[in-house]
Amino acid sequence: MYLTAEKKKEFFKEYGKSEFDTGSTEGQVALFTYRIKHLTEHLKSNRKDHKTERSLVLLVGKRRKLLDYLKKKDIERYRALIKKLGLRK
Repeated sequence: MYLTAEKKKEFFKEYGKSEFDTGSTEGQVALFTYRIKHLTEHLKSNRKDHKTERSLVLLVGKRRKLLDYLKKKDIERYRALIKKLGLRK
């Protein structure tokens, strides 16, 4: 499996407040970004996998909603997260 419990803890430890703070917006966005990158690579070699494509679109939407929430709540945390993850906006 590409995403283990240890890997998730690393994401929440690096981007959230602690490895047990799984509800932090930054940690969730980082986790979604990792999953989006993985699914994008999968779709490059499996173009006709429509279920994975739908999952990818849903994940991008969830990440966008969380980023919009963070932008509205605290613009400095939003900018720091975007810069750290290397996202375009």
